Amino acid sequence: MDARAVGEAGLQGWRAKLADAVAAPVARRSGLSDEQVRAAIGALFLALSVLYVVNAVKQLAGAR
Repeated sequence: MDARAVGEAGLQGWRAKLADAVAAPVARRSGLSDEQVRAAIGALFLALSVLYVVNAVKQLAGAR
């Protein structure tokens, strides 16, 4: 699985709609392709989700 596939795996529901809406304008301004922008947005959401889970596990472990 390549980086684009991993990044786009984070795009579900409203996140996918957001990525669809901003990919073309950002791609025009940045020189990246639409796919690359969507992958970057997906990777950002995926990283935020992982951080959320890690922090929740830390809080759960600290509560014991």
